[in-house]
Amino acid sequence: MKITLNDIYLSFEIAGNGPALLLIHGFTGSSQTWQALVPALSQHRTLIMIDLVGHGASAVPSDPQRYAIEQCVSDLLALLDQLGVARTDLLGYSMGGRIGLLLTASAPERVGRQVLIGASPGLADPAERASRLASDEELAERIERAGLEWFVEYWESQPLFASQQRLPAAVREAQRKQRLAGSAIGYANALRGMSVGRQPSLWETLPTMTTPTLLITGALDEKFCAIATRMAALMPRAHHVIVPEAGHAVHLEQLAAVVKLIGAFLP
Repeated sequence: MKITLNDIYLSFEIAGNGPALLLIHGFTGSSQTWQALVPALSQHRTLIMIDLVGHGASAVPSDPQRYAIEQCVSDLLALLDQLGVARTDLLGYSMGGRIGLLLTASAPERVGRQVLIGASPGLADPAERASRLASDEELAERIERAGLEWFVEYWESQPLFASQQRLPAAVREAQRKQRLAGSAIGYANALRGMSVGRQPSLWETLPTMTTPTLLITGALDEKFCAIATRMAALMPRAHHVIVPEAGHAVHLEQLAAVVKLIGAFLP
């Protein structure tokens, strides 16, 4: 389905019945990110699976400013409004977890509980943010020069995803097909607008966030395990679970474990 929100159209899918659960994919993902979880989660939840701007079948604006992470939050709230959803639970992965966390910080009355997989609250150090923003801009320019297929090959070779080489070939191919369904300009501008270097740091906000939160990381993803451990120590109602034998994309690498964790956490 497609819907016009603010000044663009966004694609989304709805599945299941019950209380709302908004699912926000990561960079280069789409609503297809969640397909393996749909059979289990849709039994008790109405799943709202969005394609963020520049991803999947959603609009690909030429203006990088339209991809700003704050604008993404505005889009998601507008979608909930048009669907008549006053309050939802939230599931976000990686970049989608960052966007989800900012949504919760911006409109806590709209979120009941949140599950964040491999997510972070941003970078607290201004110099580190500036450095990351510069490196993301450089990569965005390379994507525009070299094209989509080059970028997908490059992105899949990142150490962050090394553990995914153990996945079945069919799962890896589905991931690749999902990434190739995007566009070079969409990914380049998403890097610019949704960069962790661009988003405001939420580290100082975490102690005031009372939304019940489940943080999930893979044991092989040491960087995000450390981030989630710090987050859980700061957030009054957060619980961190480390899943063995999984890297960054825990929902792909240990699907059954993630389904069980989410089912136990969401009422």
